[in-house]
Amino acid sequence: MDQLTDVLTAISHPTRRAIIGQLAKGPARFLDIAKPFDTALNSVTKHLKLLERAGLIERKKQGREVLISFRGESLREVAAWVHELEQFWNERLDHFEDYFKEKRKKEKKR
Repeated sequence: MDQLTDVLTAISHPTRRAIIGQLAKGPARFLDIAKPFDTALNSVTKHLKLLERAGLIERKKQGREVLISFRGESLREVAAWVHELEQFWNERLDHFEDYFKEKRKKEKKR
C-alpha cells in the first residue's frame, strides 16, 4: 500500500482517531492510551501498529518506559490530496454557476 492509503486506512477507525486525539495532547505510555477504551489490550496494540505503519505515531524509549507520540507529518499528504479535490470541485461548481448565469441572461433576453 502507498503512504496515502495507509494514512486513510489508519484514520478510518474511530478508536484510532481517538488515540490520535489523545496523543495530540502529548506523548503517553501504552497503558495510558489503552485506559479509556473498553477493549482488550491486544486490540489497542493492533490499532497502534496500524498507526505506526502509517507514520502517525512513533515510539521512543525513555529509561524503562516507552512513550508513544503523535506525528502529524503523514497527514500533510492527506491534506494535499483533499486540497486537490477541493480545487477540482470548486472549478466544476464555478462552471456550473457560470452555465446557469448564462442561461438566466438568455431567458431574460427572450
